[in-house]
Amino acid sequence: MMSAQGEIYTNEAKMFTGLIREFATIKSFSGEKLTLKSSYKPKIGDSIAINGACLTVTEVAWGGFSVELSHESQKILATENLRGRAHMEPAMQMGDRFEGHIVQGHIDCVGEITRIDRSSKAYDYYIKVPEKYIRLIPPKGSVAVDGISLTVNETFDDSFRLTIIPHTLQTTLFGDYKVGRRVNIETDVLARYMAHIFAPKKSLTWDEVEKIQAMY
Repeated sequence: MMSAQGEIYTNEAKMFTGLIREFATIKSFSGEKLTLKSSYKPKIGDSIAINGACLTVTEVAWGGFSVELSHESQKILATENLRGRAHMEPAMQMGDRFEGHIVQGHIDCVGEITRIDRSSKAYDYYIKVPEKYIRLIPPKGSVAVDGISLTVNETFDDSFRLTIIPHTLQTTLFGDYKVGRRVNIETDVLARYMAHIFAPKKSLTWDEVEKIQAMY
């Protein structure tokens, strides 16, 4: 793919860790273009996760950059949160230290914070998701919420519980989240692959069988 300036960039798969590099400030969001203010200096074509979604840098300017959101991305992301500040993490580079967990920047669904309880010095957050995604969020497994690598403490029929410690509240925007906020959810990558491998195979209809027989 080629940018407006003529630079060529690719859509090859990237990997993130779920550890936030910095809080980027949203300068504008119009249509497919999201412009951010940031101290990080990417190159055109770089992949950067914004609130957990892997996006491609299409423009670079002094003190910031712009990324492109496809129509598909806009349909699945909590775009109402693209104002104020956002979590930002550049894609991993060869030789980078690996922490957090494997995050691809592919958002599976949008969840909603339904309850927040104080638990000693930490807080328990309950997040509701479409029921079909719960099987991809295993207890004690990993989940990325708005790009943050977190451990799942407990799961229910259509929700899960996270315990957010003070350090996480200080280094992410979670401390600003309220009940009712929608968040981007990326489920556990291993659970996704296993679910795909062991998914029941679709049975052929009689019409499909007859079409196959007619080929021979």
